[in-house]
Amino acid sequence: MNTDRTAGGKRLVAGSSRPLRQPAAARGGRRGDPERAVLVGVEFSGRQPATRATLAEARSAALRSGPGDDAHSVSVAPGGGALSARESLDEFRELVSSAGAQVAAEFLQRRPQPDPATLIGSGKVEEIAGVASSSRADLVLFDHNLSPTQLRNLEAALPCRVLDRTQLILDIFARHARTREGQLQVELAQLEYLLPRLTGRGKAMSQLGGGIGTRGPGETQLETDRRRIQRRIDRLKSDLESVRRVRRQQRSRREAVPVPTVALVGYTNAGKSTLFNTLTGAQVLASSRMFATLDPKLRAIELPSRRRVLLSDTVGFIRNLPHTLVTSFRATLEEVVQAEVLIHVRDAASVYGDEQKAQVEQVLGELDALSKPRIEVLNKIDLLSSQERAHLQDRAQSHGEIPVSALTGEGVEALLQALDSALRSDPLIDAEFIVPQSEGDVLAAIEAGMIIRRREYEGNLVHFSVTGPASLIGRLRRFRRRTAAASPAT
Repeated sequence: MNTDRTAGGKRLVAGSSRPLRQPAAARGGRRGDPERAVLVGVEFSGRQPATRATLAEARSAALRSGPGDDAHSVSVAPGGGALSARESLDEFRELVSSAGAQVAAEFLQRRPQPDPATLIGSGKVEEIAGVASSSRADLVLFDHNLSPTQLRNLEAALPCRVLDRTQLILDIFARHARTREGQLQVELAQLEYLLPRLTGRGKAMSQLGGGIGTRGPGETQLETDRRRIQRRIDRLKSDLESVRRVRRQQRSRREAVPVPTVALVGYTNAGKSTLFNTLTGAQVLASSRMFATLDPKLRAIELPSRRRVLLSDTVGFIRNLPHTLVTSFRATLEEVVQAEVLIHVRDAASVYGDEQKAQVEQVLGELDALSKPRIEVLNKIDLLSSQERAHLQDRAQSHGEIPVSALTGEGVEALLQALDSALRSDPLIDAEFIVPQSEGDVLAAIEAGMIIRRREYEGNLVHFSVTGPASLIGRLRRFRRRTAAASPAT
């Protein structure tokens, strides 16, 4: 098993004897130069792909639709011809950029059906091999998942390394993992993807005599590698279970004080981290690159009702997100499962908005979080024309969506109001208090945690009419005025 360490953990290449990053001299470039990549998109007949023009037209039609129309249900669901291979390749190019590579060439192969041996056919493989050699490419990236056989055959036929879509996403996750927990989760996903793709060659497949404590008599090197990887997987799962146990303890302490949790979810690069910074005043990394946020962030914010909630920024989802990632990152995504309300952040300027929404809902379904209350937020309205924004406002009002610009702060107040209304735990209630002025801590608690509708002074007493969270009003119940038992004048 070959590994190449990065800041985020191990990067593994299945069935390859070459390191993930070659020395600059071997590539003919200077040290630190980005790797050169050849991108390969594939499309199989029988699909009716939607082009960028038709998607843009559908989006414009949806924005122009009135309250009684159902144009918002224009579907680009996964597997139903949502994107053409060319449009998918555009998104794949952004992934490659996030991985730090430079695109040397692009290919688009259309076939009636996948080739079992190479996915794209021997003729196209020869063509790609020639371009990869002439452009001095370091790797060939496929916008499609490859079977172990296809991967082995392609690496034998091409002059450089071969990676598929899942391997590229795993590599980006490895680059962006900063915490110990994130690195464990990435490594687990990598090993689970690598295990069925181990291939032995030459001496590695020969029967070896073995040694006591290392390998059994007659065991092959391939079997030894599988056994070692399986042991490592078991250890990583144990470590991640410890992480989950610590998270459960932390969550139990938080639940002792009734502070609801709200989670930001959405497609990668929809602007979740920028919105998180705007709402919390934090300075987490907000980047246009995909999967810039990998490790969860948690900050407290105050709502217009003076209630406080914990806001969680989570990893973004993407089309064809590897199932191993969803499984490995379950410890991180538990914040989504435990949240009382989800804020689904969508890119209002994207022509793929409906397809991205379907992908996010698919992952939420895998997490059993699809039934949670959700606030649909249409972000990046600052990128729309004035006419598109006007149509979007009309549509959003009829469909319960909230247009915002996380960059400029437009629409954030409306989002906070909607979040206030969506919370069901610790509801807001009206109350009246009579508090002696000597009770400074009680007066401070009312000022800080409630909306004061009326305040009157009577001697040493202060009369309040307030709206506040039930938990705080309950803690101050000895100062509460019992209006039901009061005189008719009162």
